[in-house]
Amino acid sequence: MKLTRKLVLAKAKASDLESVKKLNCWGCNLTDISIFSQMPSIEVLTLSVNSISSLAPLAGCLSLSELYLRRNLIPSLSELSHLRPLTRLRVLWLAENPCCGADSSRYRLTVLRCLPRLQKLDNQVVTDDEIALALVEGEEVSTPPGNAPNQLSNNGVLDADTENDPLNYNMEETNKIREELGMKPLSRDKFPSLSSPSTREKQIMKKTHILDAVLLLLRDLDEEELRVVHTAAQNRLQTYTLDSGDARPFTAHTENC
Repeated sequence: MKLTRKLVLAKAKASDLESVKKLNCWGCNLTDISIFSQMPSIEVLTLSVNSISSLAPLAGCLSLSELYLRRNLIPSLSELSHLRPLTRLRVLWLAENPCCGADSSRYRLTVLRCLPRLQKLDNQVVTDDEIALALVEGEEVSTPPGNAPNQLSNNGVLDADTENDPLNYNMEETNKIREELGMKPLSRDKFPSLSSPSTREKQIMKKTHILDAVLLLLRDLDEEELRVVHTAAQNRLQTYTLDSGDARPFTAHTENC
């Protein structure tokens, strides 16, 4: 069943879509929710117990703070990539969907890595320790098939210069991290131009640019977000120190942040 404008207005008792802030469509046998691409002002949305399989129509609902999707047909956690732009989203109920799988711990860490601003997931409060652990151990959520940006040149062949450009490594890593935290990507002109290095230099520079990307990202984080990153870094460093037997204390370098 398709959710129509008429049904939305009737349920919300509203005269136009833009004025709808809250909507409850629990158990309506919905399969098509494309109407939400016309509802950027929606704040609280209940879509539990339906047959929804794609979250793409919700990508533009930037005011959304609570989203209830329990018992639908969401096939993969890759659908969560559509929710990354929703920086106000704090409550998500996704349980009892095919994407949740059998490993509840893995599922929860993956969701929180993709959406680290959540305060409640599946009716359970999200802790700072969970977020820190998710950023380290949660799996990266990829964009669903068919939604990936076109990286082909005019003749249909991957642009080798773009693929090997170390500047794009810097941009890619920085914007990947910004996206995971619900932040807008930086444009190309924010990055310094680099001369074309050799193949060996590119391999060395890629790792350096990841560090540069992280340091650049830190400048945009607030105190709470910095604490999350600090905890994640400590946990990650502890793994190395345990492997090497090195018990030296961790000292954060923040000179350029």
